Amino acid sequence: MAHNCLQCIKYLMFVFNLLFWLGGCGILGVGIWLAVTQGNFATLSSSFPSLSAANLLIVTGTFVMIIGFVGCIGAIKENKCLLLSFFIMLLIIFLLELTVVILFFVYSDKFRCCGVSNYTDWFEVYNATRVPDSCCLEFSENCGLHSPGTWWKAPCYETVKIWLQENLLAVGIFGLCTAMVQILGLTFAMTMYCQVVKADTYCA
Repeated sequence: MAHNCLQCIKYLMFVFNLLFWLGGCGILGVGIWLAVTQGNFATLSSSFPSLSAANLLIVTGTFVMIIGFVGCIGAIKENKCLLLSFFIMLLIIFLLELTVVILFFVYSDKFRCCGVSNYTDWFEVYNATRVPDSCCLEFSENCGLHSPGTWWKAPCYETVKIWLQENLLAVGIFGLCTAMVQILGLTFAMTMYCQVVKADTYCA
């Protein structure tokens, strides 16, 4: 009975991690697409231009793929070390996912904003009076070099805060679903880890 239970959990966890790995592929793909098409338009800090939404998506997607791979191998091999590693990494990835989700909404085109606190945030990044082309009221090549009158003035921080307040229910449902998936994965990992430990103890 215990062996059948372990086999059931084993294959459930394998399928779960396969889907998790595919999700990581999707996140990585979106990150690469943003990096290629938009560059660092979603830079979070003028002091760190490389800290952009695209780069965070790429890092997060890669991390999710690694976690999914570790989970799949840990489940198939019934390896305690890999299962425990998967459990710990899944706890860490949850915080990264929250950051990525927030950034996605912050820098969505519908927000019509420029800069974190003001469009002048970009002046330090470029060391010139210019902004990314995504800040323009009407997008065109090198439109960020034109006068401030052609740029969005709303700061992204305030814009996303207002958006979150207006869409609290949708954000809450999304967050709840994400949390449930995380909890499901953690439960599978810990349950299987305990079953493997019991099986090893019994065999010993």
